[in-house]
Amino acid sequence: MPEIQLGSHTIRSHGAQVARVHMHDWLILMLLVVIEIILNIIEPFHRFVGEDMMTDLKYPLQDNTIPLWAVPIIAIILPFIVIIIFYFIRHDVYDLHQAILGLLFSVLITGVITDAIKDAVGRPRPDFFWRCFPDGKGVFHPVTRNVQCTGFKSVIKEGHKSFPSGHTSWSFAGLGFLAWYLSGKIRVFDRRGHVAKLCVILLPLLVAALVGVSRVDDYWHHWQDVFAGGLLGMTVASFCYLQFFPPPYDVDGWAPHAYFNMLADSRNGNQSSSINANALTVRHSEFESVYIRSAPDANAQDSSSILEDMESGRRN
Repeated sequence: MPEIQLGSHTIRSHGAQVARVHMHDWLILMLLVVIEIILNIIEPFHRFVGEDMMTDLKYPLQDNTIPLWAVPIIAIILPFIVIIIFYFIRHDVYDLHQAILGLLFSVLITGVITDAIKDAVGRPRPDFFWRCFPDGKGVFHPVTRNVQCTGFKSVIKEGHKSFPSGHTSWSFAGLGFLAWYLSGKIRVFDRRGHVAKLCVILLPLLVAALVGVSRVDDYWHHWQDVFAGGLLGMTVASFCYLQFFPPPYDVDGWAPHAYFNMLADSRNGNQSSSINANALTVRHSEFESVYIRSAPDANAQDSSSILEDMESGRRN
């Protein structure tokens, strides 16, 4: 296990540095936001809906138990609060940044995939009849018997976006990432048999599942839509988490990859500086040895010259 340096990497000390390293990731997130907006503006595919197909599409049109504005609160704000709490406990900006980045990627990638499939498939919702004919009087093409809707265009547009469930996919993307995050922080898979830890990480998944169930109860989605949305959201959340963090069962599963990369770089930097210092010491000692060796030779030359002068004086 690498050396732990908790509390020494805060937003003030290392925040700007970490953000600069992942600047391209934030640009990609902005691009995903633009794509998500475009996918919600364009018109979905209007699948053929014949008169005899209306039998399973006459469920009542009613309000959402969980409104659309509540989905970002469940999928983004709630996990974000938990991530912030762990930051104030550990004061590790690497964990904070990577967790927020992974959470946003999980939700936005899921959103783009979900809405792209919605627009391409164009499956009618269970309450499509009342969206198409708010007065209850069906109007169909005399030859093809395809529906000729008389309702509001925006309501009909939403009626062609049943598969997969966006509420469910977003919830499983955000809360699924939170479940992965918590499992690493509280070390669920430490092989000590604490089932209470397992209950903690299953709680976010239960909330996401209840969101999916509400979509069927409100007759806004078929059960296949909810199942596909949950599978999609959980799959993307898993990939995004493992992109930034080790698996929770790993001995280093409590911190992101960037944290350990930083420790490795700092350790390599210290080693290289110590190697340079040792090299300078060796060179200095070599210089001293050369000086010491050369000094006796110089004295010998001086003494020999003096003797020669004395002998020449005697001869004279």
